[in-house]
Amino acid sequence: MSKGLLWRFSLIALFITLSLLYLTPTLVSPLPSWWKGLLPNDRIHLGLDLQGGTHLVMEVETQKAVEGTLDLIATDLEDALSAKTLRYKQIARQGGDRVGMTFYDRGTADEAQKLLKDKYPTMTLVPPYDEGGFVHLQLRMNEKEAQERKDRAVAQALETIRNRIDQFGVSEPVIAREGLTNIVVQLPGISDPKRAIELIGRTARLEFKLVDETVNPVIATPGTIPEDTEILMEKRTDPTTGAVTEIPLAVKKKAIITGDLLTDAQIRIDSQFNQPYVAIEFNSTGARLFDQVTAANVGKRFAIVLDNTIYSAPVIRERISGGSAQISGSFTEKEAADLAIVLRAGSLPAPVKIIQNVTVGPSLGQDSINKGLMAGAIGVALVIIFMGIYYKLSGMVANFGMILNVLFLMGALAALGATLTLPGIAAIVLLIGMSVDANVLIFERIREELRLGKTPIAALDSGYDKAFLTIMDSHVTTLITAAVLFQFGTGPVKGFAVSLSLGVIINLFTALVGTKAIFDFVLNRLRVKRLSV
Repeated sequence: MSKGLLWRFSLIALFITLSLLYLTPTLVSPLPSWWKGLLPNDRIHLGLDLQGGTHLVMEVETQKAVEGTLDLIATDLEDALSAKTLRYKQIARQGGDRVGMTFYDRGTADEAQKLLKDKYPTMTLVPPYDEGGFVHLQLRMNEKEAQERKDRAVAQALETIRNRIDQFGVSEPVIAREGLTNIVVQLPGISDPKRAIELIGRTARLEFKLVDETVNPVIATPGTIPEDTEILMEKRTDPTTGAVTEIPLAVKKKAIITGDLLTDAQIRIDSQFNQPYVAIEFNSTGARLFDQVTAANVGKRFAIVLDNTIYSAPVIRERISGGSAQISGSFTEKEAADLAIVLRAGSLPAPVKIIQNVTVGPSLGQDSINKGLMAGAIGVALVIIFMGIYYKLSGMVANFGMILNVLFLMGALAALGATLTLPGIAAIVLLIGMSVDANVLIFERIREELRLGKTPIAALDSGYDKAFLTIMDSHVTTLITAAVLFQFGTGPVKGFAVSLSLGVIINLFTALVGTKAIFDFVLNRLRVKRLSV
């Protein structure tokens, strides 16, 4: 056997061995104990349409993102005007597109106008007007800027949801934008869909607010509390009975610190009470603010607010430096873990609501697998019969190359951790035909060379050489199409593109190297005088 032929057979044997190793966890269950830890033990991942799971369509309430931006602008203006010693009566968001300011005199309003033009040049300044003995001024967000903010909110929500799902541990999820405000989420094989939905949809707006001790929240009404104070509910869970109670608490509306300044959040267990809590770390800005706030408010209560619910309101005993804090409450370990996930992934820029929730049962997935396998088996059988009848023994060599193609493709999917979907199975069935198509071109070339009177070996070499460029061109154009589908497609389309791309690359090897090695071995060892083609 020549060195070239030995090299090709060694390469084929190596690929067969690797493919079988990676396919073993999928084909054999359970795996023997000696296999685990030493050899590949990850199965081929199945998509939502094959193994069942949850399909969600979520709508981002983009107008809330615009309103949130206006609230931040109002807070920023309070700080800016106070720094300039400009007295104002009130600054607050008005409606869904503007911030209103109320001043005591026209001179202060004129000074504020100059500041607003420099600070927010892209926003529209409504001329001041007198009403009720005060001067009113409005800063309005134009439609173009509002739409840009809405688009950013959907993009940010998409990334935040993706981060949460990745940390939740769902294998091969599909997360894609649909239309202007919707996000499609597919969670294949998820075991606790209710928990996942709660985790994904939680806004997770974390705020630290000072408790207003001057207000009695039990008897307070909207008309009797100061404008800068609000009543929120503190959630408490009885550790023995699990009963949840809500206690009203008066807090300042303005957040001293927000969750945007966090860098990490981890679940911890309190060694004294054996209760879980969430340890958080601030970035440099957050650490500095936390240090200043705790130093200036020793002895006061500090409410930790998540999505307008107070989780705890401890008393600040001393100045806290270093940028570390903890969120404690009547958590279960699962609740604390979920809270840590959403804090690490960041808060959603706007609330999301689920407008479609479809659970795909595993029975439907198994039915899809059975039908896909049946289609593949019928396709393989028909191709084998046709090639055997039309191209005789050479057709059987092509059939062997086709079987190698499918084996290598499934092994590659397992090795890369790719997700197999129903369209992916369709791509595999398509590749069954493509795998012998290259050999059909080669066989027709060989027939032409044999008609010219060449020997079987010469005709074989010439047939492979002359068909090479044609085969390469057809496979490269198919690969380009698959790359475009993968880049711009979503969900099942990507699954189809992955299987098609791998199959095209593998088919080049099996058609040009695998079958050629078999022909060379047979013709050289058996000294064939007439080629059956």
